[in-house]
Formats: sequence, structure tokens, C-alpha cells
Amino acid sequence: MQDQQHVQRQIQAEPRKSLLGQVIFSSRWLQLPIYLGLIVVQGVYAWKFLAQLWELLEGLNHLTETDIMLAVLGLIDVVMIANLLVMVTVGGYETFVSRLRIDSHPDQPEWLDHVNASVLKVKLSMAIISISSIHLLQTFINASRIDEHTIKWQLFLHLAFLLSAAAIAYTDKLLAGTTAHHQRD
Repeated sequence: MQDQQHVQRQIQAEPRKSLLGQVIFSSRWLQLPIYLGLIVVQGVYAWKFLAQLWELLEGLNHLTETDIMLAVLGLIDVVMIANLLVMVTVGGYETFVSRLRIDSHPDQPEWLDHVNASVLKVKLSMAIISISSIHLLQTFINASRIDEHTIKWQLFLHLAFLLSAAAIAYTDKLLAGTTAHHQRD
């Protein structure tokens, strides 16, 4: 009898899960259609890549070296945006929705082992800077056909991306130092 009473007291002492807490926690699944949509967008970029590659191959005989270089940079741009989509889809789902449970898969990306919101922010900012760099390179190669005002704005935006990434990295460094300090205490 005492054992039954003890068990009942333990059950009552366990924190009760609130319905509101369960609803809020379950709301993370509302992001699932967003991540599935990003997978569809990856398909769009794969189609765009193949279409641009076909265009390049078809026009190879009458394209200048500059035109070929611009086309190749366009292809690289599509690849980098597709990589960004993969990072956001895989990293975001893993961080904010649910574990992917692919630990034993031989193709698991190395960065997925230690992905969190902070790592994802830094990786995304670096990807955006890389994409911006490709656009800026295309602009400089094609500068004779682009007005000076547009070139200045692209350069200004690229510098803004660089400053933003530096600020994110610095903030993460400060947060990591604060977290390490609190863990030692």
C-alpha cells in the first residue's frame, strides 16, 4: 500500500505538460511545407542550370571569350545558390524542426554534425558573400555595358554583406566567450 502511495506521489510530482507548451512546440512542424518548397526551388535551379548549360553549348561557336566567361560565372552562380538552398533546407530543418537521423549515412555532410543556429548564420553569410562576389565579378567583366551607378550600388551592397558577416562573426565570438565563461563558473 505504501508503495502505491509513493508511486502516486511521484506521478503527481512530475511536471505536467501544458497543452499550450505542446502546441507551441508542435508549431515547428509548420515549417515543413517551407522546407519542402525549398526542395522544389532546388529543382527549379537544377532546370535553370541545365538550360543555361545547353544555351552555352549551342552558342559555343559564335560566343566571345568574355561571353563564355560570363556564361560560366552564371552557371557557378546557379550552383552557389543551389548550395545555399541545401544549407538552409538541411541545416534549418535539423536545427528548427526535427533531427534528420542520418548519422550513419556515408554522404552526411561534415558540417551537419555541429550545426546550430549560429553555425548556420555564419555559413549562410559566407554563401551570400560568395554569390555576391560572383555577381560583382560578372559586373566588372561586363563593365563596359553597365552604367556606373549600377556598379557602385553592387559594390556598396557587397561591402554591406561583408560588414554584416564580420558583425555576425564578431557577435558569435562574443557569445561563445560568454558561454564558455559561464560554463567554467
